[in-house]
Amino acid sequence: MPLTRLAEMGLALPAPPEPLGIYVPVVRTGNLLFLCGQLPLVAGKLPSEYTGKVGASVSLERAQLAARQAALNCLSIVHDAVGLGRVKQIVRVTGYVSSASTFTDQPVALNGASELLAGVFGEAGKHARVAVGVAVLPKDACIEVDMIIEVE
Repeated sequence: MPLTRLAEMGLALPAPPEPLGIYVPVVRTGNLLFLCGQLPLVAGKLPSEYTGKVGASVSLERAQLAARQAALNCLSIVHDAVGLGRVKQIVRVTGYVSSASTFTDQPVALNGASELLAGVFGEAGKHARVAVGVAVLPKDACIEVDMIIEVE
């Protein structure tokens, strides 16, 4: 059903991104999946429109699209690990926003990820969330997203 909902939203699950360092993309302990941070990579590359600082060279609307893409990358890792049909609850989403010094709408930027998760999983997609402004992210990405997910 989650894949059907993605298709109804006009979205497709990308291939899981390759790690950019020496780590694994997900660790399972009990019924929890801990995902590593995901950038808004598209086909393994960071599009130039998703680089820079939100509130300066990146608009809030573009940041929301980047957050959605990063969340899609997270879901591709979950699907590869256990299948999206086994997701019981999105527990927590943490979003890091590369922010201009005066930008204070980090939670709004992360709505792109949260709206995607609610659209795909309904009530099970509603989650606790942390939105943090940071000076810089890997590859000059404007957004990075990680998640904790409960699975059956």
